[in-house]
Amino acid sequence: MSVALISGALAGLTVFAIQQWTIQPLIEEAEGYEAKTVEPHSGDTGWQPVGSFQRNLFTVLAAILNGIGSAAILFGVAALTRAPLSSSRGALWGLAGLACFVLAPSLGLPPVPPGVAVADLRERQVWWVATVLATATGLGLLFGQKRWPLRIGGMVFALLPHIIGAPDAIGENIVPNQLVRQFAIYAVGSQTVFWLVLGTVGGFVHSRTARYPNQSK
Repeated sequence: MSVALISGALAGLTVFAIQQWTIQPLIEEAEGYEAKTVEPHSGDTGWQPVGSFQRNLFTVLAAILNGIGSAAILFGVAALTRAPLSSSRGALWGLAGLACFVLAPSLGLPPVPPGVAVADLRERQVWWVATVLATATGLGLLFGQKRWPLRIGGMVFALLPHIIGAPDAIGENIVPNQLVRQFAIYAVGSQTVFWLVLGTVGGFVHSRTARYPNQSK
């Protein structure tokens, strides 16, 4: 719990700070294009945060909770290997999490700002989850097994979602392509920092708190 809470909270705060300077201005710019293009709807549109304070408050809370949840998943899986963790080994686990949850899904479904055409929500969710699971399985077989048939099977698992292909977007973009590219770069970059901080800090905390069977009591 200490590993997940400390590393997750710190990684969440870090990515929140980065995104406030990089991604948030792009979102506001994209929302400006969207407001000029989309016709206003009558009736209740649901609750929305009022002002920048509420928006930032709920964003930072979501970032921290996402960090804690991601840390729990990452180090829960790492614990199954029963291998000692350090800051350097934790960084490698963070890179594995980055590959599974960010890089592999972004090849088919890159992060986009408001106003960009996207595929059907359910189809995107199914493909994203399948890609995460296939990539995790592929990495586990590729780096966790010594037999070459299993390693080759791992590569096949990792490539399978991309061979099948991500669902196609529906509609047209109402924001400039340059903004879309910049948003994707900043989003992936901030998530890279997030997973590296998560893995490095979590590995360091784990090395200071965990006991292993071969350690003296």
